[in-house]
Amino acid sequence: MKTYLDKMRGERAQPGSADWQDALWSWLGAFTGMGAICWLSTHWLSQHLLIVASFGATSVLIYAAPESPFAQPRNVLVGSVLSALTGVACFQLFGSTALAVSLAVSLSVLLMQLTHTVHPPGAAAALVAVIGGPQITALGWWYPLMPIGIGCAVMLVVAILVNNLARHRRYPRFW
Repeated sequence: MKTYLDKMRGERAQPGSADWQDALWSWLGAFTGMGAICWLSTHWLSQHLLIVASFGATSVLIYAAPESPFAQPRNVLVGSVLSALTGVACFQLFGSTALAVSLAVSLSVLLMQLTHTVHPPGAAAALVAVIGGPQITALGWWYPLMPIGIGCAVMLVVAILVNNLARHRRYPRFW
């Protein structure tokens, strides 16, 4: 029992000093990526929803932690779209219920792990497919393509362009 409880203590972390240059590159990427999606949503796809909450978390990963395995293009795109498909299927079968919520999130985690495409915001995309309200659920099977697929693709293009402008950054690490 002591060994089990000892695991929960964790270790003391010593945060280093803030790297302002890196933080500014992250800011530029997040601002440009979300700005591009907002612009597309307003000017090109004005009749369609293109912005979802999971894009905020995706921005953190691909712009502030581009070396993370969860931030790599295959994980971002496939993990998000696969999870969104899972969420739509759960909503179609069970409506906006606790069972649909639980299945959407847990099955998306399972599928992302089995396909080696884990992207934590993907589980949020699955959740939003179930509880996102009429504007989301009305999209039906289009939801994984638009907003999820197109939004992720736009953010990835921006991440590739912006992250590689900085000398100390390289993105992606793998496809």
